Amino acid sequence: MTDLWCDMLAKIANFFNELQKDNANTDEPLSLEMACTVLLCEVMRADGQLDANEQKMLSKTIQRQFALEPQAVEELISKAKELSEHAIDFHQFTSKVNRHYNAHQKTEMVALLWKLALADGEIASIEEHVIRKIADLLHLSRAEYARAKSIILT
Repeated sequence: MTDLWCDMLAKIANFFNELQKDNANTDEPLSLEMACTVLLCEVMRADGQLDANEQKMLSKTIQRQFALEPQAVEELISKAKELSEHAIDFHQFTSKVNRHYNAHQKTEMVALLWKLALADGEIASIEEHVIRKIADLLHLSRAEYARAKSIILT
């Protein structure tokens, strides 16, 4: 019985080692642009509908924020959507933003999340929840969160 357990544990350990090697070989360093775009995609996907107005707003926002050419914007969004679909949580993305943005820039980022959520004419409660969660992970105070929301909703 002990040999069976050892074999099983060895197989499980081998599986996770191989998985880790595969991820190490395919993962590119996460850029700030990618982190921000993934967070925007998370809000866009939150209500389960990929609205055309939200997608246009996402492209315009990314192009304006990062001064990218249209082709680069589309590639960035395509990769960000894929990362967003497979992300377990927001931590890897928000930690990148936290390392590079000050409080004012993070407030502006959350304002962009609100703007994207409103692009389809309504803000679903799940979108509001996702934005609140991201704002918390960005360590925004209640006042900074309220300011970001008021920039768009007033």
